[in-house]
Amino acid sequence: MTNIRAGRHDCYDRLVLDVRGQNVTGYWVQYVTAVTEDGSGHVVPVRGGAKLSISLQAPAYDDAGRPTYRYANRAELVNVSGYRTFRQVAWAGSFEARTTVGLGVRARLPFRVFTLPGRLVVDVAHQW
Repeated sequence: MTNIRAGRHDCYDRLVLDVRGQNVTGYWVQYVTAVTEDGSGHVVPVRGGAKLSISLQAPAYDDAGRPTYRYANRAELVNVSGYRTFRQVAWAGSFEARTTVGLGVRARLPFRVFTLPGRLVVDVAHQW
């Protein structure tokens, strides 16, 4: 994994996780009571009325263990202030070729997930 970005649309907020040099071959996105770190299982604090755990089968490091994704603040990976649905994007780790991100949202709203070449896309609706 190399990048995380977000965008606002009329009916939903979008989170995109970029993967360099490969297509996304596996992912898990679900509402959880608590987002946990890969490997340790420690709880990752995430703001919002509901929490999505987003895991993809792609490491955030190369074959030599060097990071391919760097963040300035693990609790605020993307600035989502002013978004209608998103409240926070937080790092939950990269362990054994799986990377996890916590997404705090306003409420438990409908979402969709799909892949495009080199990326995982998560859209969360603004309302029911």
